[in-house]
Amino acid sequence: MEKKFLESMEKKLIAQKSSILSELISSNEDLREAYGNGEPGDLADIAGDDIERQLLEARGLAEVKKLKSIEAALIRIKQGRYGICVKCGKPIPKDRMEALPHTVMCFECKTADERRNH
Repeated sequence: MEKKFLESMEKKLIAQKSSILSELISSNEDLREAYGNGEPGDLADIAGDDIERQLLEARGLAEVKKLKSIEAALIRIKQGRYGICVKCGKPIPKDRMEALPHTVMCFECKTADERRNH
């Protein structure tokens, strides 16, 4: 893969990583702020707070998963394996890499994988 393309993808991945880390830090601060006082409200408040906490945690888990994918992509860049499908070993098209910089599979393999899992 071209050095210039790899450098641009690395910058994109680092920017995404930074953004996710900022969001996770902000979410955790919001969560601590919302539940840090320990004062119980009425039942509606408690239910609303619980749903909000669950949504924040679910979003956080999804973001952590994406963060791990980004970190793995950065490692693949350094190892010279970035842009190679882990299933078929063929190069992943640049347009797919630009849309999903942390992807590990070409479109065909990802589609086949999703069909098997559904």
